[in-house]
Amino acid sequence: MNIIKRTITLMLVLTLSLTVLTACTKKDNGKMRDITSMELVADMGLGWNLGNTLDAIPNETSWGNPKATQELIKQLKKDGVDSIRVPVTWKDHHGAAPDYKIDEEWMDRVQEVVDYVVDNGMYAILNLHHDEWIMDASKDYDKVLARYKALWLQIANRFKGYSDYLIFESMNEIGFEDLQHGEKPTQEAYDILNKLNDEFVKLIRSTDGNNPERHLLIAGYFTDIARSVEGTVMPDDDRTILSLHYYTPWRFCINGTDENNSTAFWGSDSDIAELKHLFSMVESTFVENGIPVILGEYGVNPRADNDSRIFWIEYVTKVSYDMGIAPFFWDNGEEFDRATNKWRTKGLIDAMNRATSGKDYEVKKP
Repeated sequence: MNIIKRTITLMLVLTLSLTVLTACTKKDNGKMRDITSMELVADMGLGWNLGNTLDAIPNETSWGNPKATQELIKQLKKDGVDSIRVPVTWKDHHGAAPDYKIDEEWMDRVQEVVDYVVDNGMYAILNLHHDEWIMDASKDYDKVLARYKALWLQIANRFKGYSDYLIFESMNEIGFEDLQHGEKPTQEAYDILNKLNDEFVKLIRSTDGNNPERHLLIAGYFTDIARSVEGTVMPDDDRTILSLHYYTPWRFCINGTDENNSTAFWGSDSDIAELKHLFSMVESTFVENGIPVILGEYGVNPRADNDSRIFWIEYVTKVSYDMGIAPFFWDNGEEFDRATNKWRTKGLIDAMNRATSGKDYEVKKP
């Protein structure tokens, strides 16, 4: 079954990639192809996050990274990256209610960076990132919705002429802890997120240009696999894609250390079984039911054991890609050196390129 899926994926990639040569060599051509969201995801290849940049608070360089450049994007493409997620935090860059007008300078800069990506023949994902005020929807839904719609209306109108190489993502890691029993969301929590995602789709579709046909990325509940499987309902729209993130085991991925604050390792039989189980949930719940999926973030803190880290990243990348899920590696500036445009961890980009090659092989620890 997996061999058949990989063959189909490779055929789609080869077919769709022919359009890249003429569509976006210098400037986005504004064309929407007659392809499904599943086909688009299959064409996205290896993805990378421009993390801790336009999502930094309050400004692009506030978290230590230099400003993004065209040279950065070109080097990533040379290294095998096909798609870039451009996380953007908007909360410090707009005016007051009721218009919530986005600062023109900020909008221009966001567009400039998006242009770096799409004009280089790569896919770009644009979102609302560290805009955690959306979580207040559990307390004042109407107020949050008004702000949410005002921002997305401006973004949608600014980018309405862009081709289907630009994808809008509804939000990032949003859930409602005040409506949970521990880690388990209530139905009310799921309903609020599902309603916001519905409003997002309706709003984008109500604008003109290419937006009625644009492929849209829908955030799962906290973008967590288990909780999204349980209660995320996709909007009734055939050009929507589910966004999930993967940071399991949490301490290994986020801290890079174990409970004794020592270097964390990964790769036991139980570790691999857990990974396979969670991704099989995604496959059976979404992919096999015709719902395309993007793994919008995954990664491991460099403090973790280096061999374990590369093993985990390659394993996640390959499992995702083989299921038809586009993997987007999270990089906050610790991996790809933005000053030198070189990868810090030897062998990592090779491992991710190998994992998205479509070749049938067993991932092994370095």
